[in-house]
Amino acid sequence: MNTAFRESFVRDLRRITDQRILARVQAVIEAVEAADSLSEVSHLKKLRSGGDCYRVRIGDYRIGLVSRGELATFVRCLHRKEIYRFFP
Repeated sequence: MNTAFRESFVRDLRRITDQRILARVQAVIEAVEAADSLSEVSHLKKLRSGGDCYRVRIGDYRIGLVSRGELATFVRCLHRKEIYRFFP
């Protein structure tokens, strides 16, 4: 799949100081890029509130992304208690 990153996603990554979490985020990004469809990505769940909104669980963090056709846009990467306030 093709991927794009919003400025909010990049800003969220700068705030994370734990290198293990950042390595797992990188692994998720690589998995999404290598996948033919989002159903191949592990720990992916479609959100009820958004039509094309998904989240990927990484420990206590969640990655929010939007899928439109062949493009997956990474929107937010926040702690689980904050993600649903800002995404979708």
